[in-house]
Amino acid sequence: MKILILNGPNLNLLGRREPTIYGNLTFDEFFESLKKKYADITLDYFQSNIEGELIDKLHEVGFNYHGIILNAGAYTHTSVAIGDAVKGIETPVVEVHISNVHAREDFRHISYIAPNAKGVIAGFGLQSYELALESFL
Repeated sequence: MKILILNGPNLNLLGRREPTIYGNLTFDEFFESLKKKYADITLDYFQSNIEGELIDKLHEVGFNYHGIILNAGAYTHTSVAIGDAVKGIETPVVEVHISNVHAREDFRHISYIAPNAKGVIAGFGLQSYELALESFL
């Protein structure tokens, strides 16, 4: 089984950015622990702050992976193009958020990805990724 974790803008700052919301662990540290725990699964990771690169990655893996865990960050709430990319691929996508976006600013309550996703997980910190991963097993 091949699963891609795809992170969008500002998620490269995890461990340093707003630790009261996002925690003190870097994503690389967390990803290493996931790879150890799920050693029988091929886990890949890609992060970009650039919308087009996220779309390119969805197109690249969206027909030959078993699942994509997507945290598009703020693009979740603004990018029709990423929503269209998710709709256009065959690989199922789970939308993930570290924070509970519904307890935050009103603009974060809108997702252009969710209508085309297998599901949405939000508010469980980095464990949101693991819950998404479990949904593919």
